[in-house]
Amino acid sequence: MPIDFPNSPTNGDLYSAGGKNWQYNGSAWVLLGVSTTATPADDSVTTAKIASDAVTTAKISNNAVTTAKIAAGAVSTAGMADNAVTQAKMASTLSAITICTSSTRPSSPFTGQTIFETNTSKMKVWLGSQWSNGTTHLGGFNSEYLVIAGGGGGGGLFSDGNGGGGGGAGGYRCSVLGETSGGGSSADAELLELSYGTYTVTVGAGGSAGTSTSRGGSGNNSVAGTITSSGGGGGGTSSSALVTGLTGGSGGGAGPYNTFNNSGGTGTANQGYAGGSQGSGGYNGTGGGGAGAIGGGNGSNVGNGGNGLSSSITGSAVTRGGGGGGGRYVADGGTGGTGGGGNSGTSGNVNGTAGTANTGGGGGGARGDNAGSRNGSAGGSGVVIIRYLTSSATGYSVTGGTITTSGSYTIHTFNSSGSLVIS
Repeated sequence: MPIDFPNSPTNGDLYSAGGKNWQYNGSAWVLLGVSTTATPADDSVTTAKIASDAVTTAKISNNAVTTAKIAAGAVSTAGMADNAVTQAKMASTLSAITICTSSTRPSSPFTGQTIFETNTSKMKVWLGSQWSNGTTHLGGFNSEYLVIAGGGGGGGLFSDGNGGGGGGAGGYRCSVLGETSGGGSSADAELLELSYGTYTVTVGAGGSAGTSTSRGGSGNNSVAGTITSSGGGGGGTSSSALVTGLTGGSGGGAGPYNTFNNSGGTGTANQGYAGGSQGSGGYNGTGGGGAGAIGGGNGSNVGNGGNGLSSSITGSAVTRGGGGGGGRYVADGGTGGTGGGGNSGTSGNVNGTAGTANTGGGGGGARGDNAGSRNGSAGGSGVVIIRYLTSSATGYSVTGGTITTSGSYTIHTFNSSGSLVIS
């Protein structure tokens, strides 16, 4: 059949008829080829498919990319490069810590990968062939304490028959709510914060007994962590150069000398009271200061030791920190203060009695009996007691001292120096 080409074609025009295609080259129509009708490919984009799989506002909202999601799972360059964003790649790129348990650790860790196990509270590092032992990460816990230093020794005397001054009680520091520290102060506001490590605990020894040529020795300090209590002051002698009591946690009592206004040693703020002081013409030693009261006596009267204080830190009320009694001229002298203070000398024991061990009690002063020089008596050793709510130390192992419990508390009592070890 004849082909009816268009009239006046332009160079490059196309014409199709009977399944064939022509193109005008400027002077004639040239046959190009045969066109066929093909069924659209299965993956061709059709209106129906667009309608079926339409990107709707609801779908975008459902899987929205939010700032929070980006922050929680940031995509690293390494992850995008091979189209596999994995936790390991993110951890490697971002130095992140993988949170897991001891049974859900990463199965293919990279060297240096760090994990935190929520069931053990341990942070571990993959060493290339095994996980490190790890370091346990728990918060510290607060504890209450009673820290008492060693008591001072009681004073001695010459052969003139006058009595020696009583030793002062060891410094008394307490943080138990509702109780009292020495010297009339309220309980320490400072708590002892404990965490992993070893805490050296020092229990101060009592001071040495005074002689005819020396005052009673001052007690030794007790220390628990950041808490220090000062040793009690030694009691004065009948020597004019050594008659005043020594300063300490509680002060030592004054020795006798009949031409001096002799003063007792001063106590330390928040730890204890001063020792007793004399008026002129006194022949008797005064009492050592206690945690709860000034030492008694004035040179003419019997000098009892100052009383101590009671604490229930162990679950039972116990009084500690009594001052030593002052010695008397040719007669029985003062008694020790409540809480371990030693009594002064008597006809049966002219040196007096030592302060009670682990109370910080001061030693008693010597008794004058016109029979020669006499020594006083030694101070009692101190004590350190630490307690904490048992529940607050969950996950820790705490050792050291004698361990007891009372109600909801665990108590560590140190009657001698040692260590509180927390692991």
